[in-house]
Amino acid sequence: MSQFQYDVFYLVKKRINRNYLIMNAIIYNYKIWINSTDTYLLLPKLRELLRKSEYNVLNFIEHSFVPQGYTCLWLLAESHLALHTFPEQNNSYIELSSCNEAMNKRFVAEVEAWLTEANITHSNTEEQISKP
Repeated sequence: MSQFQYDVFYLVKKRINRNYLIMNAIIYNYKIWINSTDTYLLLPKLRELLRKSEYNVLNFIEHSFVPQGYTCLWLLAESHLALHTFPEQNNSYIELSSCNEAMNKRFVAEVEAWLTEANITHSNTEEQISKP
């Protein structure tokens, strides 16, 4: 089993004995607002960035609101990615929550490079959320 598979299937941070492995309760959260609501652009790009960051997509769900607006969620083995559009303001909110720090960092770097290259205005925050 590769190290990547080991991390995905066991999400291990420390070994408690030979038979059981547990995960530290840490979530890496990335939030960003962008000035685009074009789902024909955003959906394939976010799928590509998840793939490049080596996330494992378990499921995808979406909903279009009437008269406007859209929300979708990628359920990941490592947590989730959500997209919410607000066409009346030409803004979209993207949020990634992940228990895998390395994948989170790759995703953030990929998003930042894409937004710079595409000249898409954005504001973002990154944070680590730990269980007390």
